[in-house]
Amino acid sequence: MSERENIDYVVGEEKRLIDLLTGDDVMPLLQAACRAGASRVEVRDEAQGILWDHGLSTGSVGSGTLPGFVSAAEELMVEGEPVGDIRLLAPESCAGVLKTILALVGGALNTVITSNLKRMLTTEIHTRVINQSYDELLAINARLTESERNYRELAENLETRVQQRTAELKQAYAGLVAQQQMASVGRLAAGVAHEINNPLGFVHSNLHSLQTYLQRLVEMLQFYRARHSADGEAAAEGDALWRKLKLDFILEDLDDLFRESIDGAERVKSIVSDLKSFSHIDALGTEKIELDVEVDRALGLLAHETPPGTRIVRDYRTITPVTCVGGQLSQVLLNLLRNALQSRSEGLLLEVATGFSGDQVWLSIADNGSGIPEELRSRVFEPFFTTREVGGGIGLGLTVVHNILEQWGGRVDIVGRPEGGTRVEVRWPRGADDG
Repeated sequence: MSERENIDYVVGEEKRLIDLLTGDDVMPLLQAACRAGASRVEVRDEAQGILWDHGLSTGSVGSGTLPGFVSAAEELMVEGEPVGDIRLLAPESCAGVLKTILALVGGALNTVITSNLKRMLTTEIHTRVINQSYDELLAINARLTESERNYRELAENLETRVQQRTAELKQAYAGLVAQQQMASVGRLAAGVAHEINNPLGFVHSNLHSLQTYLQRLVEMLQFYRARHSADGEAAAEGDALWRKLKLDFILEDLDDLFRESIDGAERVKSIVSDLKSFSHIDALGTEKIELDVEVDRALGLLAHETPPGTRIVRDYRTITPVTCVGGQLSQVLLNLLRNALQSRSEGLLLEVATGFSGDQVWLSIADNGSGIPEELRSRVFEPFFTTREVGGGIGLGLTVVHNILEQWGGRVDIVGRPEGGTRVEVRWPRGADDG
């Protein structure tokens, strides 16, 4: 489809979308919508069909939604009358933000249409006043000057407004993804705890019962052995069979086997308890949380992602609980610790410290990884920005941390270390009753 560079206008002619919009007006908005989550975007005229489009080559959005996708449309208006629409196609996983994207892009396009229409009407007025009297021309000129000033202000602000709306859309989408992740973690934790705790309870109880029963059997076995020791021939046969079956070793090993099995069951029970506690699925709003304990739980849950030979140095100084939203704190810890654990594949030194500083709580996580280049540190909190390879992350971890700390009235800083690696410093205000 060819793109027009300018808008031509004939006085008195009926105006359509193709008369009021250009590719330079439309395409940046369509591209921004696709970056925000839409798969395909179309601008359609009622009479001429598709004028501009961007995204998947799936044919018209209105010709039938693909499986796994949802669509929506918003009318484009000229002088209060619909002359076309903008249509969006997005995956079902993005259905929650589809209307937000549509409202932002549709609103921006209607603003451009109104602005261009005003400019055309200004041209029409200018053409008509050429033959009018000088006094009338002066009066109209004053109005034209005011109209031109307003138009220039609108034109100058339009690009800024579009950028602001695009940034707001990214933030809204990032927040939605974070909320979905938190909800998923909570549901997963509750489901795992329920599914594992029931059979684990049987195993744990049965191991204790079986240990008691075997102790009684061993006691009875030893009693019979002692009673038959008086019969020389029977005692000799019994001793031979005893040695053949290695019962001395078995009796000695039974205690170790049961102790290790019970310890293993206790460990699984502890992991499930930590997972449920760490998700804070049962907590609503703020709660008192022991920050040091929460950090250790997070490290335990990330044990499978910890590189071999990793050395963890802890320096905990928060001797009293802190007040915050438990689920959000879990998100902050998981994202920051996971980034540190992924900074180096071997020889990792991870230093974690906590404490109070005046009226603030602070958390420091440092690693000896490759570090973050100084020129990229200002961008690490942008939604969907990542320096990792494709499939290594979607670039929302630090965005989620930044947004949560903003809600708490705190901040997060990325600091380079002279000896190499990265230090992440997090601070937020202490609650009124935090110690």
